[in-house]
Amino acid sequence: MFRIICPCAKRSVIVGRHVAQQRRSRRVVDWLVFAGMFACVLRAIPSAADDTQGAQEGRANTDVRAHAAAKGTAGRPLRLFVATDGNDRWSGALPEPNAQGTDGPLATLEAARDAVRRLRRDGKLTPSTSVFVELRKGIYRRQHPLELSAEDSGTEHAPVVYRAHGGETVRLIGGPVLRGFEPVADQSVLQGLPEEARRHVVQINLKNHGVEDFGSPAGGGVYLYFNDQPMTLARWPNQGFTHIEKVVGGQPFKSHGRRGDRVGKFVYKGDRPARWAGEKNLWVHGYWFWDWSDQRQAVDSIDVEHRTITLKPPYHHYGYREGAWYYAFNALSELDSPGEWYLDRQTGMLYFWPPSELSTAEVIVSSAHALFAFRGASHIVVDGLAMEATRGTAVSIHDGLSVEIRNCTLRNIGDWAVIVRGGQKHRVSGCDIYHQGAGGISLAGGDRPTLQPAAHVAEDNHIHHYALWHRTYRPAISLSGVGNIARHNLIHHAPHEAIAMGGNDHRIELNEIHHVCEESNDAGAIYGGRDWTMRGIVIRHNFLHHITGFEKRGCVGVYLDDMFCGTRIEGNVFYQVTRAAFIGGGRDNVVANNLFVECSPALHVDARGIGWAASSKETLLKRLRGMPYQSALWRERYPRLPAILDDEPMKPKGNVVRCNVVFGGRWDEIETAARAFLKLENNHVQPEAPEVIDAQGKFHMPQQAERLPSCFQSIPFEQIGPRRPVNADSSAIR
Repeated sequence: MFRIICPCAKRSVIVGRHVAQQRRSRRVVDWLVFAGMFACVLRAIPSAADDTQGAQEGRANTDVRAHAAAKGTAGRPLRLFVATDGNDRWSGALPEPNAQGTDGPLATLEAARDAVRRLRRDGKLTPSTSVFVELRKGIYRRQHPLELSAEDSGTEHAPVVYRAHGGETVRLIGGPVLRGFEPVADQSVLQGLPEEARRHVVQINLKNHGVEDFGSPAGGGVYLYFNDQPMTLARWPNQGFTHIEKVVGGQPFKSHGRRGDRVGKFVYKGDRPARWAGEKNLWVHGYWFWDWSDQRQAVDSIDVEHRTITLKPPYHHYGYREGAWYYAFNALSELDSPGEWYLDRQTGMLYFWPPSELSTAEVIVSSAHALFAFRGASHIVVDGLAMEATRGTAVSIHDGLSVEIRNCTLRNIGDWAVIVRGGQKHRVSGCDIYHQGAGGISLAGGDRPTLQPAAHVAEDNHIHHYALWHRTYRPAISLSGVGNIARHNLIHHAPHEAIAMGGNDHRIELNEIHHVCEESNDAGAIYGGRDWTMRGIVIRHNFLHHITGFEKRGCVGVYLDDMFCGTRIEGNVFYQVTRAAFIGGGRDNVVANNLFVECSPALHVDARGIGWAASSKETLLKRLRGMPYQSALWRERYPRLPAILDDEPMKPKGNVVRCNVVFGGRWDEIETAARAFLKLENNHVQPEAPEVIDAQGKFHMPQQAERLPSCFQSIPFEQIGPRRPVNADSSAIR
């Protein structure tokens, strides 16, 4: 289901930095004189069919001009051009075709990559030679990711850069643009549609556009986009959820005081499901037992007489309960509003109710799984491109050093925008990331046993309306491993987390986060949990606001769940956040110098480790023993950890809450059993909240300095968020 809860204004694609555009040359020799960078050294690029006479005759047009090896040109950049009207038998040395049609830009990224490989292999590129692969404006249909490895690497001072040329709009799309929609003629299909939809719905056969693998409605399959907006797979209700009236599976159980049933069979409310009885492939999506665990499941049968829905196994691993919320989808009979679509996976026919005039619209369906795949590559930059319409993760980076994705737009992606696994100093910066099926940026790297940091960075990104398909545990930014950084990001509008953290010594700073955890409860905007060894994380100088949970039943700002330890929450601003700072039974955490405005409560501390969560001890012990926590390095870095087993480890000892300022709302929710272990000092609590919203709907820091404790230090509020222009409405208080 790709329905936007509260879409921001449409934004133009951010493109790379401008470069001087070289004038078109009528002759190759003229260009060589102008550029002073290439020699007429021709190298053949044989194809699989080069044993034919035609291939031999065309060899001159398959050559790539080598970078000059003369001393005077060492260090000058090499530029290769790629264009939608290019040809992979040309040199790539010209930004557009010459007058004779014998030379010009390349047609594909693969040809540019291979040209750079040959030049480097033949010694025509020095370590000080930067390489710029310049993409001209247009749409590039991608069926497979561009694969870049160690042999494609640049150097620290001379990277290889794939970028949009001269401020032009360049789009890499992972699926075909659909043209040729027709009215629905099949009477059986028309009868299956709601009456109000029959004159609006059109059809197109995806097989005629080269798409034959449709995937599953559970995710990872076909997604449909209309004028850059994700469309909704036909569902009911069209927005929000309905609720289970009663569970009747026959295997009842009880967990944490909540009754449920392990079998997916339940009584539905109302009579709407009666119209679904003839559906070929009906699915439901729900939060079936816990408010933080969703799942999509196929429907086995509907009993209209007894108003029951039976699901196909495997059932949800937490079971089902009365009152749980769900909706039905992938139903032709529910294609009843503009923007909805349905795909018959047997025939390949897609049915669609366009939300506006179809003749002038761009309609894209996802097909490719990825756009870039880096493995062991180093010092490569992707700058100023738009990447969209994949089924899987758009960009994956494995190992290597200093790969950067910057100033790009990643939208309408079926899974993650960017995933980093291993390596060091990879960076995602200045990107607009939205309409992701899963999360935004996942940074994993560093070595925990040696506490060697990866130093991956996500900064100055604007990430919003993500986790559209995989609704939980797909944050805007995920940090794992050691020593990774999320800073100066703007994150908003999501069903679950904003930032997930696991590992050691991460920094989460100067981010603005709002309107997240909108479809879940018992979830945190910034979240980590259940490990004594994950320490050294600093969460500072962030602005969190309007985070209240599904149906405003309560959620968490910074959530240290299930005995999470050794984290500093300092210098943050919280406005209208329930349980803004949350310590869930952990140890050695610090909550200091934060400003809480209209938060109810501002602080939560409990002793679950000696109560209902005591059974977590075995998991905590296993994870403790998996780390060399007794080593000299770990003793020096985390001096309170080595003796934890001798100090009643399940008790919330060592937590400090000091020098915080609270305006309005409610100050604390501290469990009695935890209060005895908690150090509370110099916190200022004022029952009334001052005015903090200006005429433009922006938050401003209250001017109450004379009343604040002397230990309270100023918070650099004006530095929070991206250090670049973003949508003016994105951080407005609403």
